[in-house]
Amino acid sequence: MRTIMMLNAKGGSGKSTLATNLAAYYASQGKSVVLADFDPQGSSLQWLKVRPGGRPPIEGIAAWRDTPRVARDTDYVIMDVASGRHGKQLHTSIRYAQTIVVPVLPSPLDIRAATIFIQELRQAGEVVRRDIQDAPLADFFKRMFGGGRRLKPKLGVIANRVRENTIAYDALYDFLDRLKVPFLTSLRDTQNYIQAAERGLGLCELAPSQVAYDMELWEPLLKWLNSKRSLPASPR
Repeated sequence: MRTIMMLNAKGGSGKSTLATNLAAYYASQGKSVVLADFDPQGSSLQWLKVRPGGRPPIEGIAAWRDTPRVARDTDYVIMDVASGRHGKQLHTSIRYAQTIVVPVLPSPLDIRAATIFIQELRQAGEVVRRDIQDAPLADFFKRMFGGGRRLKPKLGVIANRVRENTIAYDALYDFLDRLKVPFLTSLRDTQNYIQAAERGLGLCELAPSQVAYDMELWEPLLKWLNSKRSLPASPR
């Protein structure tokens, strides 16, 4: 079972858009996919409600409310986690993720917030093997995944909703390039994501001629996620 988490300190960074598009991509590849929405706003599950019945199926879980058991033969669990997790709550959240993807927007506020958050994520990754945890969340994950495995997740960062050749983009690119974590790709600001979301589809399910350039931008992220470089060295 592959577990991939979308996470950021600030709301509005595009976590749900990433989560739904990843879920649609893996489902279109014939994989069994669970989309676990940990955000009470339920953006990912709202997307799933309008998904056409003829499309590859995706199982949705209202993870902020329910604690169902994920089937062991599930290929991918994509987790859309609410913003604002810190300290013990953050440590507990990430201990069941193999991979964390952090989207960052090209604005000074987002860059500053991302700097602090990524530092905290690094520290949390180092102590995740310890028993520092928020009890209710820990119980939830144990029930959901059926065990107490602990991972030291791999972290990757993307620039999201970018407009190239702008001062804000240049500042974001310089910031991400200096991070000691993989800077995977830059996804542009385009109406294609809105059109896909309104129909319950992923970008990869729109007309190829419409999204060819955007899928090129996704390729480095998908290549990294499908490689061993995005996996923890070993479970703890």
